[in-house]
Amino acid sequence: MQAGGVHFAIAALVLTALATPLSGCGKRNASNQRPRAPQEVGVVSIHSQPVTLMTELPGRTSPFAVAEIRPQVGGIIQKLEFNQGSQVKAGQTLYKVDPASYQAAVDSADAALASARANLSSAKSLADRDARLVTTNAISRQDYVDAVAAYQQAKANVEQQQANLETARINLDYTLVTSPITGRAGISTVTEGALVTANQTTTLTTVQTLNPIYVDIVQSSTQWLALKQAIARGTLTKAAPAMAKVTLLLGDGSKYPLPGKLQFTNLTVDSKTGAVTLRAIFPNPKQLLLPGMYVRAFVVEGVDPTAILAPQQGVQRNIKGQPTAWVVGKDDKVELHDLTVSRAIGNKWLVTSGLHDGDRLIVQGTQKVRPGMPVHPVTVNLNELGGTSSKYAKQP
Repeated sequence: MQAGGVHFAIAALVLTALATPLSGCGKRNASNQRPRAPQEVGVVSIHSQPVTLMTELPGRTSPFAVAEIRPQVGGIIQKLEFNQGSQVKAGQTLYKVDPASYQAAVDSADAALASARANLSSAKSLADRDARLVTTNAISRQDYVDAVAAYQQAKANVEQQQANLETARINLDYTLVTSPITGRAGISTVTEGALVTANQTTTLTTVQTLNPIYVDIVQSSTQWLALKQAIARGTLTKAAPAMAKVTLLLGDGSKYPLPGKLQFTNLTVDSKTGAVTLRAIFPNPKQLLLPGMYVRAFVVEGVDPTAILAPQQGVQRNIKGQPTAWVVGKDDKVELHDLTVSRAIGNKWLVTSGLHDGDRLIVQGTQKVRPGMPVHPVTVNLNELGGTSSKYAKQP
């Protein structure tokens, strides 16, 4: 019994020694627990503002005016009077057709007119004489009527021969094929010595006016309808005429230096593509734009008077791909807002729902926040964040 008691006392001492430090450790941990400071986050204040909305649309260039040059008389091409691909002026001679037969027709018509005028003079003298004789009954009334009719016929013949002469002269003038517009001439389809016919289907060449030049811009009818409805609701204010400017991005990615102006919208929707064509006009003094070029056009749609722009680094996507944002709400607690965005404007998103004027959007420290979590908001300068290149930026 004595040995057993000793063993029992030793076991009790060991358990007491083990329990004492554990108890002391618990007391120390309890004494070190302090209230944690709210998580610091960077925020920007969201404010509504008027924003001019632009849309990027595909387009193709087309000449301001096009003239297909065809001969109006037949004959042999004697000479090409222009350099192919060069600039020509309105009225400038491009081709010369052999005028010999047409000159002969003019001479013949001129002689016929001279003969008709001589006959007219003789007929007039006879009619005047018979007018005097008929009053004295020196000739019959019928002879006088015949003389007057002959005079009238001779007068009509003169007018006919004048018209024939004018036609002959017009045909002679048509042997000089001229350009009806100022522009750049294309490739000639004929050479000197070629036989051409009047009003043939094949063009001799084409002249195109390239300064100014049109750009035909294609917009889907769905976009066009949405724009009209937004203006009708007052969501958008229709752009003023001075704002109806269009800028171009060329096929190589460079920007065309001169702005254009929107002219009109086609009233018909293409049944094959479901698109509406907008036509803009651009100055083209250096003829950098050529017909048929593909371009990207930036067109002013209108002005959103109360637009909400959110920095892209403050907008994330949830697992469903929907845009969301962390906002510091009442009592500096975090709220998760579901957003609706329509487009990117620079390094910001245009938000149509989910954010309001005065909201504090979290742009820094979004990885550490949770809904309802108290935070310490600190206003940050977006310029210092470096836009979307900031370490806090996220691809929404």
